[in-house]
Amino acid sequence: MLGVWANVGAVIAGSLIGILLKKGMPEKISRAMTTAVALAVLYIGIDGMLSGQNTLVLVLSMVIGGLIGNFLDLDRHLENVGKRIENKFQKGGGNGSLAEGFVSATLLFCVGAMTIVGALQSGLSGDHEMQFTKAILDFISSIVLASALGVGVILASISVLLLQGSIVLLAQVAAPFLTDYVIGEMTCVGSVLIFALALNMLGITRIKLMNFVPAIFIPILLCRFM
Repeated sequence: MLGVWANVGAVIAGSLIGILLKKGMPEKISRAMTTAVALAVLYIGIDGMLSGQNTLVLVLSMVIGGLIGNFLDLDRHLENVGKRIENKFQKGGGNGSLAEGFVSATLLFCVGAMTIVGALQSGLSGDHEMQFTKAILDFISSIVLASALGVGVILASISVLLLQGSIVLLAQVAAPFLTDYVIGEMTCVGSVLIFALALNMLGITRIKLMNFVPAIFIPILLCRFM
């Protein structure tokens, strides 16, 4: 779990630095930072979508995952939790809610081949090199994200711990299911959500992304039959 804790610590440390920077940032600069981050996120989403090979897997994953997320109403539950935390701890305004920062950072830190492959390598062989590399990248990203979206970004460290920690601890069991094909399709689905996230950040759409997060994991099942 060394690589996982390094990644979690990097997200927390970077987020704290970003939050401190945000406090002294003029509103005009803060809005410009949010736009800049959104445009970068747009590119990340487009780049990741090219990882997919099977369009049908993407379509079915989005539909099935969306049905599950909307049935469970994940977005509303997350917003309620976010509002309770905001009322207790978050002082002052900012661009975007705590929940928005959490979802945005979770998607960026947890989607992609580096996340899954790094955790598998760590669990199977004790090789933490890829996770250490990802920790450095996430440290830098969390500074920028937190300075634009606020304190919600730091909560994404919980998502990193749960996802990567689970893969590391269950690496022997998970490895046969997380083939290159499956990882590519999971990355593609997640990147579609990242693309949608950028549209939300730019104010173009108001998609309830949390309701579609289950779609990221549907390719694990679909790729066994398609």
